[in-house]
Amino acid sequence: MKELDFVDIGEGITEGHIQKWLFKDGDAVKADEAVVQIETDKAVVNIPAPISGTIRINIPENSDVKVGEVLAYIGQPAELAGIVPGRRQGSEHGSAQPQPSIPVRASEPNATQPVSAHPQREVLATPGIRKLARDIGVDLSILKGTGPGGRIQESDVKAAAGSAKGQIRQAQAKMPNESYGGEIEIIPMSQPRKAIARNMEASWAIPKAVHMDIINANALYGVVERERTRAESQRGIKLGYLPFIIKATVAALKENPYFNSTYDKEKQEIILKKYYNIGLAAEAPDGLRVAVIKNADKKGVLDIAKELRELGDKVKSLTISPEEMRDSTFTISNIGSLGGGYLSFPAINYPEVAILAVHLVRDAPVVENGQIKVGKILPFSISFDHRIVDGAEAVKFGNAIMGYLQDPAFLGAL
Repeated sequence: MKELDFVDIGEGITEGHIQKWLFKDGDAVKADEAVVQIETDKAVVNIPAPISGTIRINIPENSDVKVGEVLAYIGQPAELAGIVPGRRQGSEHGSAQPQPSIPVRASEPNATQPVSAHPQREVLATPGIRKLARDIGVDLSILKGTGPGGRIQESDVKAAAGSAKGQIRQAQAKMPNESYGGEIEIIPMSQPRKAIARNMEASWAIPKAVHMDIINANALYGVVERERTRAESQRGIKLGYLPFIIKATVAALKENPYFNSTYDKEKQEIILKKYYNIGLAAEAPDGLRVAVIKNADKKGVLDIAKELRELGDKVKSLTISPEEMRDSTFTISNIGSLGGGYLSFPAINYPEVAILAVHLVRDAPVVENGQIKVGKILPFSISFDHRIVDGAEAVKFGNAIMGYLQDPAFLGAL
């Protein structure tokens, strides 16, 4: 028999949320077959079975779990017979010690259930279940167990606690609250939203400034319009502005290396990165994700366009992996894809040094050869860590991006 533990998947993740069990309790599973989906700060990950056998689920769906907790046991039916569901850390050797189910009478001196005003009756529950009930304030004497012989299960205790909390929350939502002056609704934060909150707090601590400018996008618009049909007909790729913006940004980062760096506050050192992994802020159904184009300097525009579409689909379907969201060196926020925005002050993706926000390409008056005419413009904003780079360097970096996106020769060579 083996434990199925919530293992450390890296990235500093310490907790998750059981989104869905892919098998029912008592089903047969195969080794390396995904059996449960865990939502973490970064993504939804599939946890595989360590061996083949029958699965005994230890923690139900919609539960928060810590790294190291036992999610389930897998083995032969006879081995699983003595297992009682309950939260505990995984064993060092990956095998579980069954916890026998011992009936304890409510009148026994060592019984740990809360004191009840109801008449005492025999309560069938293990010490672990009794401790759980005591910790969350559930009176075992009034519960009807769903286990063999009326034995109280962990799910019975949690259901009772959830029902009580739900009634309290509903009552609070329906009655005026002195703190708010009216009806309220309490929404627990999801794992991704908790991660976003932590990252925003870290970003807010950075002493930052912003540089804004507007690019004459006539050349960019012309190249994209010219190549769009060819890309879709020959390779089935939908080509937009973003792949060209990524390539121009990488070229500008090579000329301005401090924008492709990390600041080590403890050692007071600047770590210049010689690789170019471009993060793209993307909106998922449950919050923000940053998908990463690895080694963008070594990829062509069409390859980047194809990868952008694949990563975007994964973000929307919540199937993007942690590996596809880690190790970014510089992030771009494509605000224009949302259909609006002119200028903004984007939050730096900690621990990076800067972030570029690009806005909607739109018609506007532009000056070319001393003549005013209607053309295409692309507003952009650069937020930067003022400890590492100064305003003059931000202007140079912005001008480099602008220069590449206004250069027909550069754009045509891509």
